[in-house]
Amino acid sequence: MRPAIKRVGQSGQVSLGRELAGKLLRLERLEGGRLLLTPVVDIPESQVWTLSEPDKSRIERGLAWAAENPAEETDLSSLVAKAKRRGKR
Repeated sequence: MRPAIKRVGQSGQVSLGRELAGKLLRLERLEGGRLLLTPVVDIPESQVWTLSEPDKSRIERGLAWAAENPAEETDLSSLVAKAKRRGKR
């Protein structure tokens, strides 16, 4: 990517282009007045648990299992019969 010179407008804004429109960026102010923008992802607080152990590994194992075991239609008659046999024990 070629360097570009941008001017800060009266409102303090800088246009970065349409490809970054709507993106969430982290702004770091570095020595010498340099600025570093890094694209980030916003994760809802209710889903943060999926990134920590042991849940992260369990989710990964489940996804790997699902990739190796494609879904198939359930035979409901067989399932009901199996449940009835278990109930007689």
